[in-house]
Amino acid sequence: MSELLVTGGQVLRPDLTVERADVLVSQDSGDIVAVDEPGTLDGDDELDAENGLVIPGLVNAHTHVAMTLLRGLADDKPLDAWLQEDIWPVEAELTAEDIRAGAELGLVEMIRSGTTALSDMYFEVEEIAEAVDQAGMRAALGFTAVTVGKDDEGARADLQESLDVARKLDGRADGRVRTTFQPHSLTTVGEEYLREFVPKALDEDLSIHLHANETADEVAPIVDEHGMRPLAYADDVGLLDGDTYVAHGVHVDDSEIDLLAETDTGVAHCPASNMKLASGMAPVQDLLDAGVTVGIGTDGAASNNDLDMFDEMRDAAMLGKLAADDASAVDAGTVVEMATANGADLLGFDSGRIEAGANADLAVIDLDAPHLTPAHDLVSHLAYAVHGSDVRHTVCDGEVLMRDRTVEVFDEVAVRDRAAERAAALVERAES
Repeated sequence: MSELLVTGGQVLRPDLTVERADVLVSQDSGDIVAVDEPGTLDGDDELDAENGLVIPGLVNAHTHVAMTLLRGLADDKPLDAWLQEDIWPVEAELTAEDIRAGAELGLVEMIRSGTTALSDMYFEVEEIAEAVDQAGMRAALGFTAVTVGKDDEGARADLQESLDVARKLDGRADGRVRTTFQPHSLTTVGEEYLREFVPKALDEDLSIHLHANETADEVAPIVDEHGMRPLAYADDVGLLDGDTYVAHGVHVDDSEIDLLAETDTGVAHCPASNMKLASGMAPVQDLLDAGVTVGIGTDGAASNNDLDMFDEMRDAAMLGKLAADDASAVDAGTVVEMATANGADLLGFDSGRIEAGANADLAVIDLDAPHLTPAHDLVSHLAYAVHGSDVRHTVCDGEVLMRDRTVEVFDEVAVRDRAAERAAALVERAES
């Protein structure tokens, strides 16, 4: 058995206490073997966590990782105009090679900032799965189906592909890839197709992931057409009958919050994207108080514009306080749990906590920095002061993905160069 010892640091425990301890992980099973007093454990390899804090690897609960190629392409517009005028025309020109390059760039960015798992919605999912496999990360992946603007044959083909991709790719990367059935949203997939295909996904016990209640403009058409709130409509067509989590959940009322709790439907909160696109402020504290599992996602790099989950944690805490008009809402400890254990729960991984038996998904934060001094409260620092650049090491499934700020699973320079070339050629094609 090959074992890795993370030694010399402090460790964030599941109850959010911090203690000096060493962490021993099995590189064969990919699990944490033990967490014990310094000097009591031995490993075949060591990671130095001196002057560091060992935390669970962060979980990006909703993103479109290949959209790194569109970073900075179009800014300062509301969602509908941004999508229709800028994003969709360029996405129409994407090739499988583009998506692979963009995915690799995004995965490198996440590894460098301590993220070990992600939930992704996009196209050419096999390319993304292969990139995730090479990266050594965990991911919940799916093909995103849209029926608006398509004839009946095209619409059915899109939903069928979402089912087929979920069947084909589940369990890839030695089990580090799970899959989801992905109707894009309640306004971009027609009711007749939801009623036909959602039962098929449920029959196969597929998890379901979709956008819901992101903007006010998405709510009104559903109320007008169906005479019910969006999530009541989602429940009516069966979308909340299985293992489901929705992205955004900004414009939810009390009845929808209760429905989410009753159906055990989770929410991936994307505060930076919601702010940038002026989508609104999700009632995160109300969701949490009702018992809804809320994770944190960056959304795509085109609407964020980075994939740093520490930035997202800070945004979640700040925006949560504004939404609740309460400085005590969405506190530091809650935000850390949202970005770790809650996100892992949404994606279906046994990660997000440092204890024996859990997945060995870890990050080590270098505390030797002016902005992390003094160390009155390290949980507070995680929520409000740590940056992705403070991550020293990243470990997933017991394997070292980044050691001493050097990514070991990709040639980072080559990834960046390839992505830059692909992005430039993509935009040129879209503009021609």
